[in-house]
Amino acid sequence: MRVTVLTRVNCHLCDEAEAAVAGICGELGVAWSTEDVDADPELRAEYGDMVPVIMIDGKQHGYYKVEADRLRRALTE
Repeated sequence: MRVTVLTRVNCHLCDEAEAAVAGICGELGVAWSTEDVDADPELRAEYGDMVPVIMIDGKQHGYYKVEADRLRRALTE
């Protein structure tokens, strides 16, 4: 499994989501990364109004904020 957080520069919600994902993925030993939606026109068009967006294996899991229990369940099932 791989988690990606779609973010943008100067986004406080993105910073909070990154910290939450880092903690949860660290606990579970799951790889994660970030990607700037503004660096890719297709991502910006699809997700630009929803950042931060949490993706698991390329599929949208959630957006705006991390639901910690839900993310843990998705990563352990």
